[in-house]
Amino acid sequence: PTSTMLGLSSFRQTVRLATSTSSTIQRALLSTESLKVSSTTAAAAPVQKKEERIKYFKIYRWDPDHRQKPYLSTYPVDLNDCGPMVLDALIKIKSEQDPTLTFRRSCREGICGSCAMNINGRNTLACLCYIEDKEKKGSSGGDVMKIYPLPHMYVLKDLVPDMGNFYEQYRSIEPWLQTKDGKAEGQAEYLQTREDRAKLDGMYECILCACCSTACPSYWWNADKYLGPAVLMQAYRWIEDSRDDFKDKRLAELDDAFKLYRCHTIMNCSKVCPKHLNPGKAIAHIKKKLAEK
Repeated sequence: PTSTMLGLSSFRQTVRLATSTSSTIQRALLSTESLKVSSTTAAAAPVQKKEERIKYFKIYRWDPDHRQKPYLSTYPVDLNDCGPMVLDALIKIKSEQDPTLTFRRSCREGICGSCAMNINGRNTLACLCYIEDKEKKGSSGGDVMKIYPLPHMYVLKDLVPDMGNFYEQYRSIEPWLQTKDGKAEGQAEYLQTREDRAKLDGMYECILCACCSTACPSYWWNADKYLGPAVLMQAYRWIEDSRDDFKDKRLAELDDAFKLYRCHTIMNCSKVCPKHLNPGKAIAHIKKKLAEK
């Protein structure tokens, strides 16, 4: 009887082991089959490619080294593979399509003013100007964006204007702090009240990009004599500075039929300023101070 019971026990263990092995093999087979099915499905599924969003950029081109009149070149850019700003598109065109394309750029943050140009008929900074997407709701953008250098300025090459006259006019207003006595011994800074400091807001932020001056019809026709909105606003910035001792001298130098009074309050300057400043208002304040003298 003892041997019979041992035989039954070993038989049961063998059956259990066989059953366990069978279920393990079955699970492994099912797992393998499911992997085959999933891999087959993945292979059969087509790779979805984004539909191209082509935007065409018509860009002013002129090279002084070639005896050729200015012309427009058209470049297609896929917006799916490009940053959101016009400057991103220009960099992409220069690096991938036409390395001869010439333009100024530096900070890409609307601080340096280097990339000022005329985009779709409006002076602005390429780094702050969004590419208009015709597919977006409420957008006025079409298939083409037209890019020119700043208007009514001599062009050095492509989108690079000659800023020499503009900077010379800026130098002429002596844009630095002028005092009669200089600093006292041990003096660190020229102090001013918070109220006086607040008077400079809306003027010191100017980055001298020349968008306002080159949008002004008076500056177009008299750029050799009229100082223009940007320079006049900077002149008023120093006239209004409480730390400066030469306000009367600065006002006297501006009291000229062409330097100041060519401004006819057209207000294109305030409309196009990429920093949302108001040069027209500053010019009006200069005229008012001269009238009060």
